[in-house]
Amino acid sequence: MILHLYFARRFAMGFLLITAVLFALVVLIDAVDQARRFAGLDLGWQQILGLTLLNTPQTINLILPLIMILATVTLFISLARSSELVVTRAAGRSALSALRAPVAVALIIGVFAVTMLNPIVAATSNRYLQLSESYRAGGASAFSISDEGLWLRQGSENGQTVIRAFRSNADASVLYDVTFLSYDKNNGPIQRIEAASATLLDGAWSLSNAKSWPLRTGINPEGNAEVFETFTVPSTLTLDRIRETIGKPAAVSIYELPRFIRQLEQAGFSPRQHKVWLQAEIARPLFLMAMVLVASAFTMRHTRFGGTGVAVITAVLLGFGLYFIRSFAQILGENGQIPVLLAAWAPPVASVLLALGLLLHAEDG
Repeated sequence: MILHLYFARRFAMGFLLITAVLFALVVLIDAVDQARRFAGLDLGWQQILGLTLLNTPQTINLILPLIMILATVTLFISLARSSELVVTRAAGRSALSALRAPVAVALIIGVFAVTMLNPIVAATSNRYLQLSESYRAGGASAFSISDEGLWLRQGSENGQTVIRAFRSNADASVLYDVTFLSYDKNNGPIQRIEAASATLLDGAWSLSNAKSWPLRTGINPEGNAEVFETFTVPSTLTLDRIRETIGKPAAVSIYELPRFIRQLEQAGFSPRQHKVWLQAEIARPLFLMAMVLVASAFTMRHTRFGGTGVAVITAVLLGFGLYFIRSFAQILGENGQIPVLLAAWAPPVASVLLALGLLLHAEDG
C-alpha cells in the first residue's frame, strides 16, 4: 500500500508540473494569437489577457491526453534511472501491479475533468464568445435554446435586438413564428416585429408576412402598426457564427447537455453531435487511463537497455495516433456513419486493450 501511494504521489506531482508548464506556454502563445486577432480594435493588454485566460481552459482540456502521456513517461523514466523499478520487481511486484497507482490517479483526474473541468470550460468558452463578439460588433451576439424556442441576440453600435423563434430549419438560417424586439442604446425598447418566417441573408434578416409596432414614448403602438408582405431587418449575425455556436458542444456543461439535446430536437436541430460529445465525455476517464497504459508500455524498462529516446517518441506518437482515431470516430458518429455509442466508446476500449497487449507482451513475451 505504501508503495502504491508513493507511485501515486510521484505521478500526481509530475502531472501537476507538466500541466503548469504547458499552461504557461499556452497562455503565452494564445496571448500573441489574441493580440493578432484583435489587432485592429485597439484593445488594451488587460483585455487581451482576459480573453487569453478565458480561452486557455479549453486548450488545456483538449491536450489533457498529451499531458497524461508526458506525466507517465516522466514517472517511469525517473523510476528507471533511480533503479526503483528494479527494486520493485525484485520485491516480487509485477509491472501491472506497479501500474495500479498511476491508473487510479488517471481515473480520478478523468472524473475530475468530466465533473469539474467540463463546466469550467463551458462557462469560460461562453464568456470568451460574448466578449469577443462585443469587441468586434460593439454589442454582444448570443444564441440560446430553451423550452420556449430559440433566442438570438444581435448587437450593433446603435443598440441590441432580441430575436425569439418557435422553431427553425436545421442550420438556423430560417426562423419560423419569429419576434424581433429592438432596443435603443439608451432609451429601452423602440420596435417590435412579428413575422411568419425570417431568412438570414448577407447582413440582414428577410421577413415575410411581418407586422411592426413602434414602441417609442408617446406613440400608440397598435394605431401606428404597419403590415408588410416582406420586410428587412439589418443583422450583424452570420450563418457561420450561428452554426459555430450551435455546433460547439463544449460550450454546454455536461450537466446541462441532456436537457440541451432535448431542446435541440424540439427546435428542429440535429442533436447527434451533442450526443456523441456527451458519450465521449463520459468515456474520457477510460481514455486517459489508456494513455497511461500506452505510455507505460514503452517506458517501464531499465535505462541500461538503451533506446529510451526512441521509446518515448514511440509512446507519444502512438498516443497521438489513438487520439486521432478517437477524433475520427467522433466525426463519423456526428455524421451518422456509425452509431453514437460505438463512436464514443470503441476508441477508449480499443486503446486499453492495445496497451494491455503491449504490456503483457513486454513482460511475459
